[in-house]
Amino acid sequence: MLSLALAGKPNAGKSTFYKAATMADVDVGNYPFTTIDPNRGVTHARTRCPCLDREERCGNCEDGVRYVPVELLDVAGLVPGAHEGRGLGNQFLDALTDADAILAVVDAAGATDAKGEPVEVGTYDPVEEADFVEAELEQWLAGIIERNWESVVRKSRSPDFDIDEALTEMLTGFGATEYDVAASLRALDYPEDPQQWTDEDRERLATDIRERTKPIVLVANKADAAPPENLERLSEAEKPVIPATADGEQALRTAAEGGVVEYLPGDDDFRIAGDVSDAQRQGLDTIREVLDAHGGTGVQQAINTAVYDVLDMVTVYPVQSESKWTDGTGEVLPDAFLLPRGSTPKDLAYAVHSDIGEGYLHAVDARSKRRIAEDYQLEEGDVIKIVSTAN
Repeated sequence: MLSLALAGKPNAGKSTFYKAATMADVDVGNYPFTTIDPNRGVTHARTRCPCLDREERCGNCEDGVRYVPVELLDVAGLVPGAHEGRGLGNQFLDALTDADAILAVVDAAGATDAKGEPVEVGTYDPVEEADFVEAELEQWLAGIIERNWESVVRKSRSPDFDIDEALTEMLTGFGATEYDVAASLRALDYPEDPQQWTDEDRERLATDIRERTKPIVLVANKADAAPPENLERLSEAEKPVIPATADGEQALRTAAEGGVVEYLPGDDDFRIAGDVSDAQRQGLDTIREVLDAHGGTGVQQAINTAVYDVLDMVTVYPVQSESKWTDGTGEVLPDAFLLPRGSTPKDLAYAVHSDIGEGYLHAVDARSKRRIAEDYQLEEGDVIKIVSTAN
């Protein structure tokens, strides 16, 4: 399953975002390190369900809105110097190694200082946090490379030494693949002899690997309380920036569960469906102002931005019947898989099950009912029948 991680300083709203996105019970407190052990839960990417192209809804979507499972990880808050072990830094950074992308949560209201301590709204500049998470990650990774460099130098004395292999062995623990390391080395100019590498060479490698393996989406949280100039300046960061109110999303999801409002995560509006007090109505009106200004609470938008824009995934639906779009039990569009853009039908077969992939024969586009080429690149919303000896 695709994995996203929430990162940021204490009290920026990570745990509230996590609770809103997963509706799981977690500790949320106004003090540093409320989160000690990482919380792991399931959230969802939102997309258009292919059943909208048929006469009836599939039963696995919300009136044509499909939610695809994604893992969400909430880890301990960062403080300056986390890469040196300050606060819960090493624990935080270790927990991020398996994440495919990071949602860096910033207190856009400027109501907490660099260490996450509460201050008066607007007295701390949140722009200082825009590059905070990536800087800590890169310095942490550079430290790992430096600490292990002597072993690379020792290996280089062997006649069959291969620097690509040595660095791959070192960096796969960070979540890098052989392809990532090879791509970084192709993109960088560096000495062939590890003994001639400088600190700058190692830092460039750390930066490039981080960019390839841990892309970042900036979540400008507490947008409902943020001075407009804060949001405007944060929007200039060199990464995707999503204004958000995690509190607002949590309130809407709770109200929807209680039948008070009609709302689906990612909607740009909601409808009051039950009795509400004047205070509740006032709170809902405040949330609606954020929805009107930003097209949503930002929680679902941040997840979708990471999944579909930054990681460039597509949603594909495997079926056994190309005419009915069902599995073997007759369920319509039972499964949805997130795959990297450029994936082929055979990649989908392996994603469904290794036996299906190994026995792959061909695939059929369920819309056209035609066999598709093995090198066909899957597109968002494709409904595909896999023909395999393992079927």
